[in-house]
This record gives sequence, C-alpha cells and structure tokens, in this order.
Amino acid sequence: MHRIFIILYYMIDIKEVITHNDRRAFVDFQFKLYKDHPFWVPPLKTDEVKQLTAKTNPAFHFCDAKFWTAWKDGQCVGRIGAIINHDYNKKTGINMGRFTRFEVIDDMEVTRALFEVAEKWLAKQGVKGIHGPLGFTNLDNQGLLIEGFHYLSSIASVMHFPYYQKHIEDLGYTKENDWVEYLLKIEEIPEKATRLVEIIKQRNNLEVIHLTEKKEMAFYLNDVFHLLNSAFEELPYVSPFSDELIKSATQKYMDVLLPKYIIMIKKEGALAAFIIGLPSLSKAMQKANGHLFPFGFIHIKKALNNPEVMDLLLTGVDPHYQKLGLPAILINELQQSMIDNGIKYVETTGMFETNLKGSTTWKNYDHIQHKRRRCFVKQL
Repeated sequence: MHRIFIILYYMIDIKEVITHNDRRAFVDFQFKLYKDHPFWVPPLKTDEVKQLTAKTNPAFHFCDAKFWTAWKDGQCVGRIGAIINHDYNKKTGINMGRFTRFEVIDDMEVTRALFEVAEKWLAKQGVKGIHGPLGFTNLDNQGLLIEGFHYLSSIASVMHFPYYQKHIEDLGYTKENDWVEYLLKIEEIPEKATRLVEIIKQRNNLEVIHLTEKKEMAFYLNDVFHLLNSAFEELPYVSPFSDELIKSATQKYMDVLLPKYIIMIKKEGALAAFIIGLPSLSKAMQKANGHLFPFGFIHIKKALNNPEVMDLLLTGVDPHYQKLGLPAILINELQQSMIDNGIKYVETTGMFETNLKGSTTWKNYDHIQHKRRRCFVKQL
C-alpha cells in the first residue's frame, strides 16, 4: 500500500496511519503534548497501539476506522481518528460517524486540516453526521473535557486542554450530550442507611454477593458484560458487547481488578446488579509514564495495595429491577469495604447529565460535581 501525503494549509502534512511506526507516532504525540502535565494520566503505550490495530482490537469486526497525524516543520502537531460503528448505526437506524482521539497543539489551522481529512473520509462512507469524541465502544474513552481542568484524571476518564472546545465549536460542532463526574468523600455509614438497605434486601428477596477470590471474579465477569448489554441498551453511543469483545476486556482488566471491590446482587438466582470499584491508579500511571516495565508494574501494585481514592468503573442494573433501589444497596455494601481498607474518596465515572435518578444516589454524601465532558455533533 502506498503512503498518501495530503498537503494542506501552509505546509501542514496529514499522514494516514498505516505502519507500526505510524501507530507509535500517533500514540507518542499525546505524551509529548501533555508531558509533565500534573493532571494528565498516561495510558499504557502497548494498549493504545493495540487499539489502533485490527488484529488486536475485536471492535474492528463491527467498526471501520482510520487514523491520521498532522506534521509541521518535521514535528507531529496533532492527531485524529474516524470510526463508523456499524452495530450502533443499525441499532439507531442513523448512519453516523465518530471522530476520536483528537489531540492538537493550539493551532486552528492544524485542527481544521485534521477534521477536514476525517470528515472527507466519513462522508465518502455515506454518513449523515459526525459526533464525538467517541471511541469504538463505550469501554473506550468518550467525551471532551470542558470543566474540571484542575483535577487529576482517572484512568476511566480524559484530560484535554481548554482550547480544544473552541477549536471544535469553530468548525460548526454543537453540543449533543454531556457527562458529569462526581468526587465523593467516604464517611461512616449512617445507621439509618444500613437499616434501609436491609429492608430493601429482605422485601425483594435479594442476595448480596461479596467476592473474595480471583476465580470467582473470572466466573462472574462474563455475566457482568451480558448484563451491561441490557442495562445500557437504551443509552446513546452504546452497542452490544460481542463475546470476543467481552473476552478481550476481561483479559485486560483481570490482573488489576480486586475481588473485594466487586459487589453482586442476585434475584431469583440470576445476576440483577453489580458495581465494580478499582483503587485509583492515576498517580501510579503517571509514574509508569506509559510502560509496565521495568518499574511501572511496581507503582501499580503499590497503588492497588495502599489506596486512598477509589474509581467507580462500572455499575449495572437489570432494567426489570430499576425501581428496587439496587444502586443504594451496591454503594452501601462497597462503602463498607472502602472504609475497612482506608479509602477516603471516590471518583465516579461519567453519567449523562439527564440521568437525574443516578445523580440522586450521591445526595447523602459530601460530594461535588467537579468534571464535565461533552460529545459534539455536526451534520454533513
């Protein structure tokens, strides 16, 4: 395959990502752009490269994608990707494209060149509009940070520079949806809350399961993802997890997930709800700086064993039991485990700002809504 160079806007070269070296340059750019930034959490470089490769990312079985880097004076100055998630488009009946992994220096001409090549490719595929930043699936990074620039990112969230928003809006993109994130302070559980949880459990014949061993975790994770398929079915940007994607995600997280921070609820013998917490790895990942070896894994192990902050990675409730108050049980049970292990704060993952029921879960906690991410949209 021949390399195609597209020359745009005053010596800005847009290069399609084709080779392994191209993928490394695509991944490395964010490390140069955010170098020494106190609130950026570097991903693992090997994982990022795998996400760009069809052989190692099962999402390519139902997605088409291309990636590009921008170069100026011999230096990489930006990057962008474009994705078509065919499963999601079948679900909604609307042929939409996604832009993804957009990072850029503060140069509007570079941004314009990157979006132009992504939009042209998506238009040739027949899409009606473009939204993003979105990944292959909702396990991928989603949204552009527009509030909360002075807080440390979690591994399940994002960090961006404030000027990104203006660049995107100047290209005609508008708000489609916002996610909000919360920071909670963990304190002793009020006796009233504990009594209420016990009443809900007994009234609805619920079985709460506290995992204790890795083999239990492996046994339940497959059920967890299948429950997510039904729990998240109506949410924007979500397509069903295939068995291959479930296997890949399970393998990725098995080494870092700890059984004591996973709570399950069963009703009539079937999984009805779950919550998965993970000791914050943000500071450990900063020290690892994109590499597990030679010392990155040591920093991660220390963070897992001596946590002060917990990230809530995933919560799912069977839609048939949405009115039973299961989230209150989950967070109450997990809270006791956090207290026992010296955890003082919790970072939630993003929830849609329209999810008023979800936000009331935090009303009994000392909390702040400290971050906001946005998905933009533009019609072609």
